[in-house]
Amino acid sequence: MRVEPEAIEEAAKLLYIRACKVLPDDIKEGFARLDATETDATAKTILATMIENIGVAERMDNLLCQDTGIPIFNVLIGRNVQVDGWALKEAIAKGTARATREHPLRSSVVHPITRKNEHTSCGERVPVINIDFTDAERELRLEMIPKGSGSENGSFLQMLIPADGVAAVKRFVVDRVIQAGGKVCPPTIVGVGVGGTSDLCMHLAKVAATRPLGSRCTDAEGAKLEAELSEAVNGLGIGPQGLGGDSTAFAVHVETAATHITMNPVAVNIQCHSARRASATFTPDGIRIGF
Repeated sequence: MRVEPEAIEEAAKLLYIRACKVLPDDIKEGFARLDATETDATAKTILATMIENIGVAERMDNLLCQDTGIPIFNVLIGRNVQVDGWALKEAIAKGTARATREHPLRSSVVHPITRKNEHTSCGERVPVINIDFTDAERELRLEMIPKGSGSENGSFLQMLIPADGVAAVKRFVVDRVIQAGGKVCPPTIVGVGVGGTSDLCMHLAKVAATRPLGSRCTDAEGAKLEAELSEAVNGLGIGPQGLGGDSTAFAVHVETAATHITMNPVAVNIQCHSARRASATFTPDGIRIGF
């Protein structure tokens, strides 16, 4: 199966716009669960406003949030798929720029020193493009995540050592959620990376933060840590928008990687309540749009 750059470009454009407007079903269901269990009156009012905002965005074909974020694209390439790698990267950037200009969307991307905005949502090394491979036969999956700055500013890394133990991992995560407070627009998905190198650990935290609700860490110890941290975080009382309540996080997600015998990195990356994503799956039968 061959995937042409033109198809990638169109998909990238569509996914950026779709992700900014339509919240995935698992997040909507997450809101319903929090609303059903929340005991604080103010928190329930805030949750109701958030839920109404989701509906208004869909009914009016409008944006869920004014922050169109840093565009992130995750590409999974299966077996027997032909694609020009360089052309793929160019196509994603072109699709991103077209979505920004043709919709139009607010461009949130600037040069880090001059702060110049090209109004394309593109720049040096942006869109962020992560490419990996899967054993799926004749399939290419393109996932788009617009990562807003409010939640992305809730990113932290600590290089622990083995003697610190799992207790230090838990303490670091809980302390960082307390530090972030309402600035990350809770209820959130708290992504945690454990292991690897410093850069891999931060990437794992981002992967964890943008996983669908209801998914579980494939590592048994990581899944156990998810459950323990989810309970701990929702016992902090931070609540929706940091104004108190039970609903601080939809969940805590954990991703793990093997690491060096003398270190144990832990990273946190937080996703806000507008946990946006969209995907396109290319197969010989056509293109399937989803989340």
